[in-house]
Amino acid sequence: MNEDSIKIKGSEKTLTPGKLFYNWFAANIGILGFVYGAIIVSYHLSFMQSIFAALIGALSFTIPGWVAMIGQKEGITTFKLSRAAYGTRGNKIPNFIAWINMIGWVSVNVLTGTLLLTAMFKTISIPKNTFSEAVALAIFDGLVIASGLLKENILAKIQTWLSWIFGILTLFILLIFLFKANWAEAYHLPSGSWIKGFLPAISIIATGSGISWSMAAADWGAYVKADTKPFATFWNTTLGGAIPLFVLMSGGVLLSTISPNLANASEPFSVMYNVLPNWFGFTYFLVAVGGLIPQCIISLRSARINLSTVGIKVSQKVSLTIHGAIVILIPIYVLFVSGNFLSSFELFLNFLGICLASWVAIFLCDSVMYRKKGYDIKLMETNSLIHYKWDGIISWVLATLIGLLFTNNAIWNGPFARGIFRNNSLGVFISGIIAIVFMLIFYSFKRMDKHGSKESAI
Repeated sequence: MNEDSIKIKGSEKTLTPGKLFYNWFAANIGILGFVYGAIIVSYHLSFMQSIFAALIGALSFTIPGWVAMIGQKEGITTFKLSRAAYGTRGNKIPNFIAWINMIGWVSVNVLTGTLLLTAMFKTISIPKNTFSEAVALAIFDGLVIASGLLKENILAKIQTWLSWIFGILTLFILLIFLFKANWAEAYHLPSGSWIKGFLPAISIIATGSGISWSMAAADWGAYVKADTKPFATFWNTTLGGAIPLFVLMSGGVLLSTISPNLANASEPFSVMYNVLPNWFGFTYFLVAVGGLIPQCIISLRSARINLSTVGIKVSQKVSLTIHGAIVILIPIYVLFVSGNFLSSFELFLNFLGICLASWVAIFLCDSVMYRKKGYDIKLMETNSLIHYKWDGIISWVLATLIGLLFTNNAIWNGPFARGIFRNNSLGVFISGIIAIVFMLIFYSFKRMDKHGSKESAI
């Protein structure tokens, strides 16, 4: 794609709704979905409450579905569309934060994939040592970086095959878990609080799925064939992510009856491995590794698009070299220099999630309030006269700061992170809600000013 252009060329719009479905299906088929299900139960919810929370959390993928639909209608990627809400210069900060978030999680997933490959090696009697870890890192990172050389239609085909291969294998793992689950114990789980348990559980799922993926959604939606109905883009994105996530989380709810410590385990993959028969060990770790690759493909691709949208213009080879260096240096540092870095880095990335929750809320508000007749291309061109859209910028800054006040973790303790806001992701929801409130206030003032101007003219 020509980075100087705003709209995707018609010849580059090669994706069908079905390819879009498999793209998001592959990204959410990873067995980490089982852990999400166990996390839901850890909020002391009943079986039906847990299943309902899993369903609502999975349906947070309506947000990426909505963003992808806008991208398909306009033929424009996510953070170029975002310029309309923030201005060409005002958009650079959330754009840069999104880039850090994307490339950061790719690095974390590369590290996780490396550790899983090393564990897989052990099942075939290859010991864990510095050399085997280096080989595993080279293999996994090489696969991820190689995806950066491929075009959208090829990536879509790869995602389709990954969906089928790892989807079937993951289903087999799910059947084992369902066979071993203590169904009676699951049905007799006591009901928990709808306010203190149910809402926080949904917030964690939505933060880690729908809200996180929203910044990449139009990067794929923009490449859908122009004659595709917008709702086909919406539903294939939404269901492609929501279906596997819901099924796996439901399995995780039952799995927690076998392994109650799964939600809090430092190595959840090892906990699940202990539940499975020994002969299935190699395949299990292969599935775990395979489930991470589609996520890395999507994140790396969007990270490269985001970097160019910020205004850093480099060739495809230079861009791939920069991103490749980052996603290999961070895992190298964690594996061979300082393992303590990882937890702090993940906390930092979770902080950025609050920034992105308010960003997507403002992006969608702007679309509903001001773009009913479509986006004005002049607002998104690099030489646009609208450098700053202050209603979007002010709403974003204030909503993000307020969201942080309701957030706590190991390195930050917000003054209002008490009661139901303690030790969960509800601060992300607060950030999004406050962003909507501020956008409505600015919209009301603009309507009043416009109405007043008409009366003066009369």
